Amino acid sequence: MDSKFVEELRQKYIKNPPEGMTAALVKNMTDSDLLDMHYFLTEDDDLDDDEFEEGFYIF
Repeated sequence: MDSKFVEELRQKYIKNPPEGMTAALVKNMTDSDLLDMHYFLTEDDDLDDDEFEEGFYIF
């Protein structure tokens, strides 16, 4: 992973930490943990208005 991207993410989340976190926690996260957090915070950003993507779903 590009270290510049990771550092940009770290600065973004230090300035505006997710709910339940502090800037200090974000600052001390490993790169892997930071990327995981970013993934889970943004994984649904590509969905428009709760529409399901085409595919197979088990409910």
